[in-house]
Amino acid sequence: MENQVIRDARKLGAPKMLILGLQHMFAMFGATILVPTLTGLSISATLLFAGLATLLFHFLAKGKVPAFLGSSFAYLAGYAAIAPNGEAELLPYACVGVACSGLLYLILAALVKKFGTQRVMSFFPPIVTGPIIICIGLTLANSAINNCTGNWLIALVAIVTVIFFNIWGKGMFKIIPILMGVLVSYVFAAVIGKVDFSGVAAAPWIGLPVKFENTVFSLIGNCDGNLLISAIIAIMPIALATMIEHIGDICAISSTVDENFIEDPGLHRTLMGDGIGTAVASLFGAPANTTYGENTGVLALTKVYDPAVIRLAAIYAIIVSFCPKFSALIGAMPTGTIGGVSLILYGMISSIGVRNLVENHVDLSKSRNVIVASLIMSLALGIAFSSAGAVIFNIGSVQLKFSGLAVAAVVGVAVNAILPGKDYTFSHTYSSGKPKPKKG
Repeated sequence: MENQVIRDARKLGAPKMLILGLQHMFAMFGATILVPTLTGLSISATLLFAGLATLLFHFLAKGKVPAFLGSSFAYLAGYAAIAPNGEAELLPYACVGVACSGLLYLILAALVKKFGTQRVMSFFPPIVTGPIIICIGLTLANSAINNCTGNWLIALVAIVTVIFFNIWGKGMFKIIPILMGVLVSYVFAAVIGKVDFSGVAAAPWIGLPVKFENTVFSLIGNCDGNLLISAIIAIMPIALATMIEHIGDICAISSTVDENFIEDPGLHRTLMGDGIGTAVASLFGAPANTTYGENTGVLALTKVYDPAVIRLAAIYAIIVSFCPKFSALIGAMPTGTIGGVSLILYGMISSIGVRNLVENHVDLSKSRNVIVASLIMSLALGIAFSSAGAVIFNIGSVQLKFSGLAVAAVVGVAVNAILPGKDYTFSHTYSSGKPKPKKG
């Protein structure tokens, strides 16, 4: 294997390294910028902290794991629960909730270090995480349809493009269907005169990627305590799904590279890198981060597994973040493009949840499994689409709002732990080339 795969940067040479780093940046680009586009978060801050979080992750993982940390789609439902229309004054509250969820990674990392991966993961089986992921996608579907109604023709171009490259794309193009969907539909919209570029022309070429008013620190001295607590309670439980996603990604990267990263540098280190990266990014108004399957696909395509190439992609992202004109170009994206791409994307999130159940052979003929899944989905969707959109409690002068996903996650974990008949055992194997669990 060592003779077949390029692992040493010195064998590549500087020109190839630079090009391969650029390729990894393009692989993560479409999905990473789509999250701030959908939520109203800063695109520049997103790129800056995707790059910084990736470098921090590599430092904590001893520079051994070739992973890129881009924007997490799992938290879209959390942002929507607090700032449904991307209200700038509400987004910092959502960011506090996401930052607190990053701390859960550190707790899990400590537990894994002390008790071992298998014992800890027994509390987060696929029968719990699968339905939660399914509900994350379904609760977002409504917003995708609303965006598509802005211009269904542009949305259709985006949908067809994503499908085409996802199924018939070759090489690198098969790995970046979201980016291609954005590019093709954006160009189409520009050609038919449906894009306003006035903001792009007015934006400067160079500027700071972070604005104080977009950060969590802007809440100091001007904070709604009730909303802050509600945001934390509503968003933190989403980490139950994203931490499982992280473990699946690390297993997938291990299988691709043929190195056991669960053992060395250790799952506790990669969880720390992801968690701290998410917490810090959120404090400065950027989305939560997650290890990206797109970049794992590039590793498999190029057979170049040197983590230094990923670090180059991170540096490129940091450089681009200092260009406000680029952010304005993304901000001018028509709602039809956003709707078309997100329509598929949200469906894919739910499909990953279904795949999580199927690949782990969850036995739905068992009543206890049906009960766990039913409670999770009924609570998550029922509460999300209720008139209040949350479960509300008043404790003195404090009003607490629990999102459907938060209630469903807590109930799912608790009921699964209480009911007899648990049959899930976490494992990761490399001989088959398909680690378990695996991200869709």
